[in-house]
Order: sequence, then structure tokens, then C-alpha cells
Amino acid sequence: MQYHFNRKFSDWMRKFLSGPLVLMVFFPLVFLDVILEIYHQISFRLLKIPRIPRWNYIRVDRHKLSYLTPAQKVFCAYCGYANGLLLYAAEIAAESEKYWCAIMHKTNKDDSFIAPLYHRDFIAYGDKDAYDKEVTRAKEEAKK
Repeated sequence: MQYHFNRKFSDWMRKFLSGPLVLMVFFPLVFLDVILEIYHQISFRLLKIPRIPRWNYIRVDRHKLSYLTPAQKVFCAYCGYANGLLLYAAEIAAESEKYWCAIMHKTNKDDSFIAPLYHRDFIAYGDKDAYDKEVTRAKEEAKK
């Protein structure tokens, strides 16, 4: 990888101009983090969905590397947080989808939709009989 190692002036200028744009996303990410965690902690407990271990997804550690410049450390910490948070959010959304609506999406012959791997365990789109059986099973399990 040579993304941040090229020291040409034009590359430096592009980084200087794009850096603030990258960091502008920080505050919406923190807002997402707070709202997501409130949802996760309250809803998953109420619905008895196993909670997702946050630190399996968010890891901020590369800023400790002594060979990085201060700017690289800031961006490494930011990327570790941002990418980890989005993976964590996707996992929470996936568990919510499994609970609330485990039905596959409709697919077309030349569809470019990329279904998540966990969708393979979902009920086929349009299969009302399988859906009714699953609803009955879930209601019986909830009574226990």
C-alpha cells in the first residue's frame, strides 16, 4: 500500500483538503453510536436477543505505533473507530432483521443485490406456508 506514503506536494495538498471532509463524518458517527447503543442495550434485553459484544468490532490501537506521524495516528484511530462502529451497527441491524423479518428479499434474474450471508437461513420470499409455520413456532416458543 502506498496511499499515505507518497510525499509529492499535490498528494499532500489533496490530503490536506480531504482530511477535514473525512473528519466531518466523526460527529454523525458519534451520534449514531449513542443512539445505536441505547437501542441495542434496551431493545435486545426486552426482546431477549443476545447482545453483540462491542469490542469484537471496534478496535482503536494503531495510534500506539511509534513509527506513525501524529496525523497518521489520528486518522488510524478514526478509521479503527469508524469502520468498527459500522461493522458493529451492521451486526446489530442483522440481529434485528433476524428477529423481526427473517424473509429473503425478492430476487430478479439480473439482480445485482448482494444479500448478506445470514439471509440464506431466511424464509423464501413469497412462501406464505413457511412463514405461517415460523410464526406459529415463534409464538409457541415465546410462551415457554
